[in-house]
Amino acid sequence: MSSILPVLDHVVVDVRDRIDEAMHRFSALGFQLTPRGRHTLGSVNHLAMFATDYLELLGFAGDGAVRPEIARFPVGLNGLVFKTTDAERVYRQAEAVGLPILPVQSFSRPVAVDGATQDARFRTTRLDPGKVAMGRVYFCEHQTPDLVWRAEWLAHANGARAINRVVVATADPQRTAMLFRALFGEEAVTDHDGRCVIAAGTAQVDLATPSMVAAEFDEAAADPAGRSEYMAALEIRVRSLAEAAGRLSAVRGIRGEPHRLILPAGAAFNTTIVFSE
Repeated sequence: MSSILPVLDHVVVDVRDRIDEAMHRFSALGFQLTPRGRHTLGSVNHLAMFATDYLELLGFAGDGAVRPEIARFPVGLNGLVFKTTDAERVYRQAEAVGLPILPVQSFSRPVAVDGATQDARFRTTRLDPGKVAMGRVYFCEHQTPDLVWRAEWLAHANGARAINRVVVATADPQRTAMLFRALFGEEAVTDHDGRCVIAAGTAQVDLATPSMVAAEFDEAAADPAGRSEYMAALEIRVRSLAEAAGRLSAVRGIRGEPHRLILPAGAAFNTTIVFSE
């Protein structure tokens, strides 16, 4: 699998049936969100788009289907998505090395651009969420990237520019890292002070013990909801930390530290968000 490069495409915050509340909450945090999308799979979303990656709020509305792979997880950061230009090739290679990969799925959602509606189309292949404890890990092939990355959606009042880091809590980082080594090759994972780190394009994925997560985030940490392995935090690079601090100063529990701001999970649908320059 070493021919597959780990490049982050997006992360997913599951909001279940609270998509309206999530839209208002993240807008209030200074993210510009795309208009509501409706997948042919039945789910709905809003996106905070950055230059090469994005944050997705994913849920379901009363008139849509409840996707079982979403419904099985609690509210919070549950989706870690890598880029691919060929979902079918990823599927074949992952299957060949014995990973619990699911067949490629094709779906779309309408997007209104310049007064006309077009379909944004995607192909994904997912690791079986019943066999990967941390959440939904999958690959996304964008067949119409021009309908997803639009210049008018890239400016955020909080200055957000890119995803820097995704933190995964796991009791055994080395054991969890075996999944990423199988996906991307041995050289894709490095050790740093007890953490396993996967470089993923301009971002990185940190595998850390729950005690490390608690030590770093303290009261701002996400609720594990009974899980021993879960996606715990998201770090976002901003244009100016001072600008972001001014925009977010009214958020209850926000903590300023040298070189970063920590937004408590309770303010962002059980997702700790770190803002840094």
